[in-house]
Amino acid sequence: MSSITTTSVGTKQWRFFTNHFEVLLYIGRHPDARLRTVAEAVGITEWASHRILSQLAAEGYVTVSRVGRRNHYRITPGTTLRHPANADVPLQALIDIVNPLAHDSQLDA
Repeated sequence: MSSITTTSVGTKQWRFFTNHFEVLLYIGRHPDARLRTVAEAVGITEWASHRILSQLAAEGYVTVSRVGRRNHYRITPGTTLRHPANADVPLQALIDIVNPLAHDSQLDA
């Protein structure tokens, strides 16, 4: 799923954040979330959430640890954005701006 979604009337809507960033935002709020819950909240498949979290972990943006039978996700401190023009922008600063204002509307219903 890309950052472009289709509305009920068939028109395309775009979003500012990629699925990778949406996953980061969600696990920033819910570090013990299950993949299925992450997927539902972001609007992607469970397999896509697994793939994205694997990519984020492989690139050092997220650390994954086992706590009992569950995974615990932690955003790695000191990581920066990937694009060369934004390479000095700390990822955590951006997450800290967005997450206090975000809510999990799909799961609150």
